[in-house]
Parts: sequence; structure tokens; C-alpha cells
Amino acid sequence: MAEKLLRVALKEDRAPQESSSPVESHELCLAQQLEMDASWLPVYHLEPEHVDVIRAFVSSPEKDEERKLKFLTSIAVLFRAATYNSLCQGLDLFCQRYKLAENIKVLLEEEPRDQLHTAVWRSAMFAMTEMSFVEAVLEGKEIGLLQACFSGIFLLPPKEEMQDLKPFLYFTTMKGMDTMLVALVLNSPTSRVNEKMQSIFQMLLTFTTSERASVRERAVGRMRVLSFLLANYSSLKADPNEERHASRAEMQMPIIGQLLGHLLLLLSFKEEETGHLALDTLCLLFQFKYQQHCATLTEENTQLQGDWETETTSLRTSPSATHIIESFAEYLQPSERSDIVRVFIEAMTDSSTFDKEAARNVLDMVRGNPDLWLVDVPKITSCIHKTLGCIKSVPARQSVESLMVSMADKCPQEVVTTLLQVAPGGDSTALALWEAMFSVPQTVRNILKELLSQLWDLKSRLFCTHLEDYCLVRLAMLASRDLGDRAFAATYLDFRFLKEERPAMLSLVLRAIMTLSERDDMARKMKVILPDLMRVLLFGYKAATTKALLVFRTIMAQLERREASHIAVQMAEFLLPLLDDELSQLRESSISLFRDLMMMAVGNDKREMKNVVRLGLLPLFFRLSDQTQSVAKLKQDRRRAQEFLIQSLSYLKDAQASLREAAVRFIALQTLAEDREPSIRSLVAQTVIIILSSSREQPRPRWTLRALCCR
Repeated sequence: MAEKLLRVALKEDRAPQESSSPVESHELCLAQQLEMDASWLPVYHLEPEHVDVIRAFVSSPEKDEERKLKFLTSIAVLFRAATYNSLCQGLDLFCQRYKLAENIKVLLEEEPRDQLHTAVWRSAMFAMTEMSFVEAVLEGKEIGLLQACFSGIFLLPPKEEMQDLKPFLYFTTMKGMDTMLVALVLNSPTSRVNEKMQSIFQMLLTFTTSERASVRERAVGRMRVLSFLLANYSSLKADPNEERHASRAEMQMPIIGQLLGHLLLLLSFKEEETGHLALDTLCLLFQFKYQQHCATLTEENTQLQGDWETETTSLRTSPSATHIIESFAEYLQPSERSDIVRVFIEAMTDSSTFDKEAARNVLDMVRGNPDLWLVDVPKITSCIHKTLGCIKSVPARQSVESLMVSMADKCPQEVVTTLLQVAPGGDSTALALWEAMFSVPQTVRNILKELLSQLWDLKSRLFCTHLEDYCLVRLAMLASRDLGDRAFAATYLDFRFLKEERPAMLSLVLRAIMTLSERDDMARKMKVILPDLMRVLLFGYKAATTKALLVFRTIMAQLERREASHIAVQMAEFLLPLLDDELSQLRESSISLFRDLMMMAVGNDKREMKNVVRLGLLPLFFRLSDQTQSVAKLKQDRRRAQEFLIQSLSYLKDAQASLREAAVRFIALQTLAEDREPSIRSLVAQTVIIILSSSREQPRPRWTLRALCCR
């Protein structure tokens, strides 16, 4: 009766004030009276003083350390007595009325975060442990309490840095947390065991990415406790009133993939206790997954069961991430394997504290067995798209892009569909992923074919504003059909997709053309695009220009010399401004192509080529000192610089005034004699001496610049 009346009072507190009948008013007054003395609690007669301490603390503004400890101790004693004597009735209402969970949370949040001087943390967790034995007392409040515990204790300074820390206090505090976690899980109803474990592991995972070793160590230590619970209980003890318990086979942990991925990455912290704890936890989880797998085998397959102890010994002997992940593979669900892959992709971001090399090794292993690991293509593709923009390291970016290419080879339809769905129009990350897939010959053909089938739908979101003219569709149509030379040329002239002036899209199209042109038969067909390739240089887009030069060189190599001659002269003239470009890669490509084009001129084109080459001699000469090694190698080495200077003297006597003028400007270095840099002044003086001595003593060399131009 008393408990019923208190429920009325609690309900009345939450409801709007309304007029009530005399009977209801009488019942409410009685309920409030019962609430005031708390004698209605069955356990009150066993522990009246502890009930009074709790009620006094909640109502008093005075909350010093002594009162806090008495309050927490009284909660633990009261609930332990109630559980032991089966007097738990009404405790849920008592907790609700006096907001015990909320008061504990406040105490935890008020504790200092730089030292561990008192037993408040330990006492609070012991109180929570005892409260967990009573159904519904902590329901809906566990997450907030655990977050307060984890944030406060994990973020404490390392033990070595806390002044006057008592080792026993630290040990019992951490032990109190472990006891609390086990109790929270084992005292949960069967229907909530999975959910409870999942929630706790999820909270712990957030601390494993901390830059502080002590934080990672404390979090992984708690993971080990819960993993031991999973591995060593054939069934998890549930509510005593329930008829059945949760068997290991029924324990479904959706977070297991993420958990394994983070633990594998934590192995790299070998100099810390974290690495050892991570290995212990992985072995325990392996035991759990192994035994869970065996529990699902039929009687005919029981002989296939191995010895998990032998397996875990092998893991400890060779604790590399790749070895451990391969051992786990056959016991994992497809979704769990996909989650592991996603964790390693996210570990490649610049902000990640994990070892990038270890992550790359695992991703390389994944690419080697795509049928096993790359099963949830949409989920992994979305993860790559979300993550790639946060990866600036070139090796890490290449590793993730290579993974994308492997998926595109395996499941082009799913990759294209997902990327079309997740990428908004003009998305730079998506464009980078398309370009990566367009860089591999077999992949680009498969992707273009799939794009062709999907982009016919005008409602497609891919490049919805960035691809109004569907230049990729046109390229796909051209590349996917087995067209002869004439049909190919006619089709391209209808499309002219290289007239696209938007830098990102033009660069993407050229990337695809670069890859497609690696096939000799396709390169020969592409001669029709050469005029448009030259026009690309006029746009001034560095990335697109570099790709256009590479494509031009590939196509020209497939042409007969007489067919290529006139085009070579035209292109050589286009290249002149690029020979001295500020971008080293563009300089290298330009000079390399310029060298090839010089050799292609025949007949009347040879004279025109000679005139173009003369215009390029000066930038070529000065690029002999290019600090970019690959650029310097494309010309002659530094030891031949003196020979070039000597050869230039012959032009002072040339019959053509224009050549004499060019020679004078070329060797007139006296203007630099007063340069502020000593190295420049010295070089000028040496050059003048060389010129004067050469003009008097050196015979006219056999190979002059004029001869070089005509070769």
C-alpha cells in the first residue's frame, strides 16, 4: 500500500497541477508523509541509518569529502543488504525520488581531473555495482554514469606524474571500475546483454585514439576485462528470474569488427603497455569467435574443430597485424570483415595517431584477397569517399586509391552506383577517385562501360551540374565500341569532348584517354584528337596540360614519320612557352616531347623545325642548371655547358643578322658582373674569360649550335 501511494506521489510530481478530490488529496498527503520518513521501504528496517544518510545528503547543501564518501558507502551497503535479503521492492522508486544516479554523476563530474587523492571514484563505482543488481534502478542512466567514469579516470595524468599518489588507491579504483563493468553486463536482462556490451565497447573505443599513452592503456585494459568475460563464460549470467540465459552462439556483437580493427592498430604501440594489452584482448576475442564458430558446427563437422589454444599461441608468437587478421578471417561475418577494412582506411587520415605503415600493410593484404574482404562494396566505397579528403600523405593516399581500384575491378557496377549516390555534383574527392580508377587499363574500360549504362538516366546525380554536356558519357561511348579508324574519327568529331574547358573535368577525361591510349591500336585511332590536344595547351591548366603532353607523345609514336612531320612542327611551337615553366613535371614533359618532335621532321618541315628549335635553345641552355634532376637529364649534363658557350661564338660571324643578334644577347653576360650574389659574379667572370680565350685559341668546333639545330 505504501509503495502504491508513493508511486501516486511521484506521478503527481510530474503531472500538471489539477484540482483533486478529497480522497485523492488524503492519499497524496499520506504518500508524502511516507516519503518523508522512508519507513515504507522493506529494507529500511535492516539499514535505517544508511537510508537516513542518503536522504540527508541529498537534501543538504553541505557536501564535503566525508559526506560524499558516507553517501556513496550508504548506497552500496543499502543495496547489498536489499539484494542479499530479497528486500529490493521499492528501491527503484527510492532511487527515482532522491535521484541517486544523477547525484552520483554530479559527484563524479566535480572530482578533480589532475590528481587522484580521494576514494570518491572508487566508492561511486562500488555503489553503482551494487545498484546494478536491482532491476530498473540504473535503466537509462548507465551510459551517462559510465561516460563520467571513463572521462574522469582515463583522462587523469599518468601514474608517474600524479603527486603523492597512493598505489593502492589507484589499483583499487581501477579494480572497482572492472568490477562495475562486469556487474553491469551480468546483471542485465538477457535481451539487453548484447546492447549493453555494445554500448560499453563503443564508449571505450573513443579513448583508444587518444594521443596520450596512459589514456589508451586504461581504455584497452577495460576492453580486456570485457573480452575475458566473453571468452570464458559458456553462457552469460542473466536475470535469475528469467528462464534462459544468453548462449555464446546467440551473442551477436555488431561492433566486433571495429573493435578488432582498433586493437590491431594498437599493436604498433609496442613500447607501451597498450600493445601488450591489445594482444591479450585480441587473443581473448579470438577465443570467443573461435568457440562461437564451433558452436554452430553440425555433429558431422565437429571433427573439424581445432585447438584454439594452439591458435592463440601462434598469435602471440607472431603478433603482426596481418598475421592476426588472417587468423580471424574465417571466423568473422562479412559485415565484421568490412568494418575492419573501414577502420584501417580511417587510420590513414592525417589526424590519426595510428601507424600508417601498419595500416598500409593490412590494406595491401586486403587487396590481395578481395573476394574475402571487399564484400560490402557500398559501405567501403562510402568510407573511402568520406575519408580520402583527409589524407594528404602521398603513400597513404595511393594505398586507399589502390583499394578503390581493386573494388572497381571486382564489382564495377556497385562501385559506380555507390559513387554516383554519395558524391554531389563537382565533388573533388569523387573526381579524384574516378581519376584513380581511370588510371588502370582494364579498370577504366569496365568503369566507362558501367558509367555509360547508368548515366543515360538524366536524373542521375553524378556531375548533375558538373557534367551538363556528358563528356564522360561521350568518352564512354567512344571507348566501349569496337570502332574502326574512320568510324572512331567520325564519332569523335561529333562529340569533341576535349573542348571541355572546366579544369577538373578536362583533367579527368585526359586521364582516361592517357590510359586508353596505352593500347597501340587505340593510340593509332586517336590521331584525330591531336588538334584538340594542342588547343588544351592554350587553356593554361597545368594538370591538364601535363596529361595532354603525355597523350600527344604516345599517339605520335604510333604515326609514320611522314604523317607525323607537319604535326610535330606545329606542336613544337606550342611547346616553346612550356620549356621554362615553373612546374618541374610540366618542364620535364615539355622538354622530353620537344626532343622527340625534333627528330620527326622530314622534307620541307625540317627547315621549319630548325627555326622553332633555335627559339628554344636559350631556355634549354639555362635549364642545364635545373635543380630538378630529371629535367637536367633530358638535356646534356653540366660538363657540356662550356662546349655550348664555345659553340655560340660561331654565330657572331653568321650571315643572318638575326642570328648574330641572338648570339650577342646569349653571351653578353657582362651585365651581370655587378650582381649582388658572389656566385653569380664569379660565374660571369669565368664565362668572360672562357669566351675571350676561346675566340683567340680555340678552333671552330665541328659541332656548332647551327649543326645541332640541323641534325
